[in-house]
Amino acid sequence: MQLLRRRPLAASRITDSWLASAGTTASYPVSSANDFVGYQGIRSAQSAISFQGIAALVHSCSEQLNVGARNFSSTSASADSDSEQENGSSSSSSSSSTFTTVRRAGVRNVAIIAHVDHGKTTLVDKLLRATSSDLGELNRLMDSGELEMERGITITSKVTRMHYNPSASNSNGSNGDAGIIINAVDTPGHSDFAGEVDRILSMVDGVCLLVDAAEGPMTQTKYVLSRSLALGLRPLVVLNKVDRPNAVAKLESGETESDLLDLFDALGACDDQMDYPTLYGSARDGWMTDNLETAYKIANGKMEPNDETGMQVLLNAILNHVPEPAIRQYPTDEQPFALAAVTVGRDTYMGRTCTGRIVSGSIGLNDKVKVLPRDGGEARAEETTLGGIFVNRGISRTPLEEGRAFAGDIVTIVGVPDHMAVGDTLTTVDAPIDEAILTPPLAPPTLSMEFGANTGPLSGTEGTIVTSSKVRERLYQETDNNVTLSTELSDTDSEKTVVLARGELQLGILAEQMRREGFELMISPPRILTKMCPVTNKKLEPFEEVIVDVDSDYSGTVVSSLTGNRKGILMEMTENSDGKTRLLFEAPSRGLLGFSSEIASATKGTAVVNHCFLEDRPYAGPLGLDSARSKIVSSAQGKATTFALANLAQRGTLFIEPGESVYPGMVIGESAKSRDVDMDVNPTKAKELSNMRTQAKDEKLTMPPPKRMNVEELIGYMAQDEIIEVTPLSVRLRKAELDPKVRARTKKGKKEKI
Repeated sequence: MQLLRRRPLAASRITDSWLASAGTTASYPVSSANDFVGYQGIRSAQSAISFQGIAALVHSCSEQLNVGARNFSSTSASADSDSEQENGSSSSSSSSSTFTTVRRAGVRNVAIIAHVDHGKTTLVDKLLRATSSDLGELNRLMDSGELEMERGITITSKVTRMHYNPSASNSNGSNGDAGIIINAVDTPGHSDFAGEVDRILSMVDGVCLLVDAAEGPMTQTKYVLSRSLALGLRPLVVLNKVDRPNAVAKLESGETESDLLDLFDALGACDDQMDYPTLYGSARDGWMTDNLETAYKIANGKMEPNDETGMQVLLNAILNHVPEPAIRQYPTDEQPFALAAVTVGRDTYMGRTCTGRIVSGSIGLNDKVKVLPRDGGEARAEETTLGGIFVNRGISRTPLEEGRAFAGDIVTIVGVPDHMAVGDTLTTVDAPIDEAILTPPLAPPTLSMEFGANTGPLSGTEGTIVTSSKVRERLYQETDNNVTLSTELSDTDSEKTVVLARGELQLGILAEQMRREGFELMISPPRILTKMCPVTNKKLEPFEEVIVDVDSDYSGTVVSSLTGNRKGILMEMTENSDGKTRLLFEAPSRGLLGFSSEIASATKGTAVVNHCFLEDRPYAGPLGLDSARSKIVSSAQGKATTFALANLAQRGTLFIEPGESVYPGMVIGESAKSRDVDMDVNPTKAKELSNMRTQAKDEKLTMPPPKRMNVEELIGYMAQDEIIEVTPLSVRLRKAELDPKVRARTKKGKKEKI
């Protein structure tokens, strides 16, 4: 069976129904309407759609579709009407089902998307500094979470509001609250948190694609860009870190920009999207220019940055290339209010909160609101009075000074009904809309694990929250806002909860957050989610595209590791002039568990691994990973001693150090010899004390430092008969069955069955 690589959906795949609802007719080849990923989700040809995505989509791709250019400042549409209304049949819906779209002046909503460590957070810091002088010292302001600062990545998307006056006399363009409002969204770069990106793109009208000039577009850049292009968003490209030595060489050769053009073409960008503006600069040093020669001079030290090469170059580009927000205008005297919740939360004093972009109408303090469920169900009777309207300046939530927010604004509203969830639509009681706003579809989960309370011998000694009901309640709370996570009750143990997620990093971050909150919990081995093909009735599993950048000396190590037991296939190999090799693989998701940490050790930290979901393919067969590892397992309870560990260190790699608590069944290391059985040892054994005298002095005991692994590394490392024990003070690996005799009988029974 030949496997074809699935290309992301091109922006030109729209249906006649969509164009008809937009008031446009054309003749062109189209695909099935059920396959189209639109602005607000996947809808059939007979279903209603949100017109805002069509307006941007048809406008940006009009040349490719042979559709005449249209002025979307006042375009009639019946996007919310059902199929009967489109055919002219009568309907009981009110006039609020028909609207026109107009552009709101003075506002820009832009998402800044980039791969991990390409300088996105630093760029946002510089933009905030350029538009405001009262934020104090800025240092990765948008990565304000504890885990984000530790790991140097963006985990949750954030919105910040800036006021920019391009005609201001000072060079940075800041002018208090005067000028144009720019809502900039900082989005995660890792594919495990792609659900944040999917939601945030529904609020913006353009994207700023930030690319490291030396590394070029990476895997997570591909994913986010493909989603943006499918929505018809026009990109603005910024090549960052131009001052790096190898970046200048790649720019001079045209390699980076050529890779970008190839990427846009491969993702199905139309001609208008391919004609993107490009800026060059260094976010760290705070300069930006649209002239490549000027960038060369600054990067080579032949020219100093000046007032004409500041952040206002990027701000002006946003004003010129990102369209004003498209809003709905209904043929009624009072415009109905509508906002789709992108994030929800809870304020200790003011109650439930939601953040999103206002699609139509306006809202002020003390307005009464209600919720329309995202699944199209009946609206609940619960109504609440708003307690406040806030915007973010930097990371600080401040009340909206005007007291009233209008269509096109991105705001946080407090005091909404308690049952409001992500994707639900908020509308007012006095001027409601008829139907909920459609929200973007989410990529399916690829991984599941069971979470439960800690049942080990050391349970309750290190944490404060130790019951399974509290663990389950915390998991439900996480899924309330993190829509890429979902939970189910375990079929095998009523005390455990199954969590479905996008990857091991996402689950590792969740476990790390819970342990810092005082939880003690147990995590089962990961299970890749499979499904049956409806045509062939064969099992399908998720495959991912993997890009590894590594020193050329270790390229063979990477190929051998990923194409062997892990079932990966090498698709492309590129040698760079700087001694690096880029390897492109396609591998099953389960084969990537633990690969990043393993290859980091094998290549002495030179390998950079990135991956994203590709498609479901036929099951690749069993992997040959667990049989190659023999674990060192404790057979006694107590404190580990230096005497015992010094002897064990000669037989393998240890995970603990002297003085740590151990118990029977706890994994304390990995044997240097690959055997079919684990090695049970006593790490609490002390040197015998006797009256015997000797002339020889006791030798000083030495041992290497233990190998420490965090939660996500252990998720990829653990075997199917093991469990991770997570507490506020420790992260341990243990056997699911603590009794060594029971483990031996179980393993013997499995061999006899085989």
